[in-house]
Order: sequence, then structure tokens, then C-alpha cells
Amino acid sequence: MKKRRIVMFCFIGIFCLALFIWAGVLAGYKMILTYKNQQEAVVKKDKSEEKEQELSVPDTWNLLLVSREHPLPENYQIPVFTDLKNGHAVDSRIYPELQAMMDAARAEGLEPLICSSYRAWDRQQELYIRKVRTYVSEGQSWESALALAENWVQKPGHSEHQTGLALDIVDMTYQQLDEAQAETQVQVWLMAHCHEYGFILRYPKGKESLTGVSYEPWHYRYVGKEAAKEIMEKGICLEEYLLS
Repeated sequence: MKKRRIVMFCFIGIFCLALFIWAGVLAGYKMILTYKNQQEAVVKKDKSEEKEQELSVPDTWNLLLVSREHPLPENYQIPVFTDLKNGHAVDSRIYPELQAMMDAARAEGLEPLICSSYRAWDRQQELYIRKVRTYVSEGQSWESALALAENWVQKPGHSEHQTGLALDIVDMTYQQLDEAQAETQVQVWLMAHCHEYGFILRYPKGKESLTGVSYEPWHYRYVGKEAAKEIMEKGICLEEYLLS
């Protein structure tokens, strides 16, 4: 009889212990499930907020600042290229306005000629080193040549030509890249009308300390019509428009 009671108490004890353990496991599972649901809700909220932010932030690809102090983003890629004549190419997003601008200039009896457009990394490096060697051959030290070269040709990763948004346009009747280019009929027309098509003269005279590049009356950059209108009408450069 005594042994039977002991066995019964043991059984009851084991049952209670098992019940206690099961209750603990169940409570723990509920806590984990609740935490998981809370985490999923937080993630969904974050993704929703990110999506709302993406929708509220305007696409400013056309206002990308690339210069000596502002290198291209490491992951920068041009979505789609449009090939032009003579091996040139541009970001396809600027092609319609570029073509309209060139057509309008030709309709005025002018002969604009694109002499430089998109440049791959290797091509930019080639041009930069060539300019450095030119200064060295003129008697400059290597260090001085490097600094002087950047007034005209940017190092790879710092050139607007690598964005596909910039072009060098000259007059067919005068194809030298010097200040006299500004006096050609093509440049006179472009400087007066380029903003109507979303382009600006990127390196204007008198802004060298801000752009870090010498006056180039042939280098045009697409920024969009709204920005171009303000920049050209106010006589400011892209750095002033974006950073002031």
C-alpha cells in the first residue's frame, strides 16, 4: 500500500513536472512568435517608408556633380547608351534633347560638330597621361605637370565625359579647342540657346576657381531644362547651383 502511494506520488510529480515544462515551452514559443511578428512588422514598415521616400525624392541623375573634388560614385553605371556618328556615344536619356539642339543649330545654317562625348576609364586615363607628358616635355616637373594637366583634362573617375552627360561641340569651320572657339557662330548660338534644351556651358570664364577647370567654350553638359535655365540666366556654374 505504501509502495503504491509512493509510485502514485512519483507519477503525479512527473506529470506535474512535465506539465510545467510543457507550459514553459508553450510560453516560450508564444514569446518567440510574438517577437517574430513584431520584427516582421518593423521590417514591413521600414520597407514601406523606404518606398515612400523613393517616391518622394526626385530623380536627380541629371544633376550629378563630377569634378576634381567630387569623383564618380564607385557603382556609377549609364543605364543605356545611344551611339552617335564618328564613334561617339551619350547617355540615352539626353539624346532627344541633344538631337533637337543640334537640329535647331543646323536649321540656322550652322555646322556644329561633336568632337568628344562619352569616354571610358581607359580613354580618360590615356588623355590625362598624354597631357601630363606634354607639360613634362615643355620642361615642367612631373608634379607640376600633374597639377597643370588637371586644368584641362581630369583624372579618370573625375571627368564629366565618363557620365555620358557631357560633350565637346565645336564649329565645323574652326575646330581648335582654344578661347577663339567662343567667337565662332556655333558657340555664339549654343551659349544663347543651349539652356532651352537642358544644356549648360559647363566651364564658363571667370568660374575657374569654383570648377577647377580652365575656361572651355566648347564643353556642354546636360542638367535638365529647369536647372539649365537658371544657371545660364544667372551666369553661375553648376557648383554654385548645387552647393550654394
